[in-house]
Amino acid sequence: MNEPAASSAEPRPDTRARIQTVALDLFTEQGYDATSLREIAESLGVTKAALYYHFKSKEEIVDSFSADQLAKLNRIVEWARTQPDTRSPEFRRELLQRYADELYTGRYKKVMQFFHQNQPAFKNAPAGAKMRQAMMDLIGLLVEPESTPTAKLRAGMAVLAINTSWFLLRDADISDEDLREAAMEVAFDLLR
Repeated sequence: MNEPAASSAEPRPDTRARIQTVALDLFTEQGYDATSLREIAESLGVTKAALYYHFKSKEEIVDSFSADQLAKLNRIVEWARTQPDTRSPEFRRELLQRYADELYTGRYKKVMQFFHQNQPAFKNAPAGAKMRQAMMDLIGLLVEPESTPTAKLRAGMAVLAINTSWFLLRDADISDEDLREAAMEVAFDLLR
């Protein structure tokens, strides 16, 4: 299938990224289940056939934008696993810092917002399961296997403080930088 007549014979290289962005916005604003491929195509100003050229389903779109973010999260986990002293407060602080750096740049924040708002639709979907596992891997790096349940809960809450800061303070008149600083302060306090 080809692009609409208004486009050149070759698909534009940014079409796939545009589809991901528009779909992510619609899925987050309206909900995954309430958004159709037709609506995504209309928002882009293309035909459904042009959309199908890149993605055959909404799930394929989700898989594509979540794969990019999952790769970033996996790089953080891989970095952490190569560190010599994973028990130190400095390591835990650096790990959370790296996670926050990813969360507050690019569209990772929007992807996490999407998963948060569409949990029922992705409870058992591969993309949701992969993202949950990566988050559990990250949390697991903040504690030792023999840690107390309290320590494990604190580690999980530290990551969630960063992860949900945008949601919990979404109505506050606060800059992204101030939001990030508040989230990091809470996360570090939880790990002390």
